[in-house]
Amino acid sequence: MCAKVAAVSGPVVEVRLSADDARRLPTIGEVIRAPRRHADPLLLEVVNHVAPDRLRTIALGDTRGLAVGDPLELTHAPLCVPVGAGVKGRVLDMLGRPLDGGPPVDGPTRPVLRPSQTTLERRPATEMFETGLKVIDLLAPLPRGGNAGLFGGAGVGKTVLMMELMHNTVQHHQGVSVFAGIGERSREARELWLEMQQSGVLDHVVLILGQMGETPGVRFRTGLSAITVAEYFRDDVSQDVLLFIDNVFRFVQAGNEVSGTLGRPPSRIGYQPTLAAEVAQLEERITSTDRGALTSVQAVYVPADDITDPGVAEIFNHLDSFLVLSREAAAEGLYPAVDPLRSSSSLLASGLVGERHASVSARVRATLAKYEELRDIIALMGIDELSPHDRQAVIRARRLRRFLTQPLSVTEQFTGIAGVHVTLADTLSGCEAILTGAHDELPEQAFYMGGRLEGMLEAAQRDAESAA
Repeated sequence: MCAKVAAVSGPVVEVRLSADDARRLPTIGEVIRAPRRHADPLLLEVVNHVAPDRLRTIALGDTRGLAVGDPLELTHAPLCVPVGAGVKGRVLDMLGRPLDGGPPVDGPTRPVLRPSQTTLERRPATEMFETGLKVIDLLAPLPRGGNAGLFGGAGVGKTVLMMELMHNTVQHHQGVSVFAGIGERSREARELWLEMQQSGVLDHVVLILGQMGETPGVRFRTGLSAITVAEYFRDDVSQDVLLFIDNVFRFVQAGNEVSGTLGRPPSRIGYQPTLAAEVAQLEERITSTDRGALTSVQAVYVPADDITDPGVAEIFNHLDSFLVLSREAAAEGLYPAVDPLRSSSSLLASGLVGERHASVSARVRATLAKYEELRDIIALMGIDELSPHDRQAVIRARRLRRFLTQPLSVTEQFTGIAGVHVTLADTLSGCEAILTGAHDELPEQAFYMGGRLEGMLEAAQRDAESAA
């Protein structure tokens, strides 16, 4: 007698063990294989011990066709994913099976469920990872070896900004990018794949996808599978790795679905009672060591634009830098649509980024904050009713806000404007010039969607000469 299916309820499969199998009870996280006649075996991950001879598992695939009494194979092995040089340039599912029509991946495997680094092995995130995007490098610098979050509702540009960061990383930094698509739409996944091919960066990127149509168990483990691949390049190859996760909130939702199917009672606003532990299991594995840096950029969907949502707040606790995307900025065409006043970073201290960067950032933030205070007055009475000092602050704030926009490389095919990469030094010089009022006489449009300030000034001069 062997292990058999005792019950099937959606993605939850109960397993009945034989007397011999019960003597060596599979541990939590081990995989049980369900053979299928015309398809690959279905993998079941052990999540509960119901009785000495009974287990509860979550299916990592569709359970249709699985019947009570079907025989099962105990592997006594954890869930694993292939790693190594063979995964670079490939599009894989969370089990390492190819989604790009290519051959199976050959190479070593690693367990998906692994402990995080100990406190002594971790290295603090004190260095800046320069992205080439002015508003991010100035006001919310990403920490090398830390976690950064992109917070925003639907349609404000989270995925586009993440693709731009991936593009800039491959073009301007040595290293590997790993992309985890959790709950990705098939259309978005294909567009991302084609974009990587066209931009010539696919050979340095690993795409791990758990698409929207997959079962909750697959979506729940996709992020950990991608982190396992990233840890290989960090620990075994000693490379810096940039990990992109789109979208962490869908990881939380998948965990909620798994929790509900297992019959756990809901907690705050319907979230699973294990929310904090599940988010920590994912986030605490993203860190730097002496062998390399693992830096993450995570898109976080904000339901109903409510950043106090418990799922969003739990993710927020693990971040070193956070970028809040603004629907108002997107409506005004200010891209990247980063809210400069609600975004920040743990690096913005003079001891970490330098006195000049910290000072310019604080002055820019203060100028933009002053403009926000005066917007209602301007709407009611007009800018001419302001004092000369306030009017000067508004003029410079509007120019600063437009200077912090720039065209993106990944949107060039839609806008016809080539993307630009701006160094931090050029960003600081441009902001300092605007803050001192050196270019107050120029129209606001001259500062919109450009790169270095010098290039914008030259373009404005050429436009003025042609108009004359």
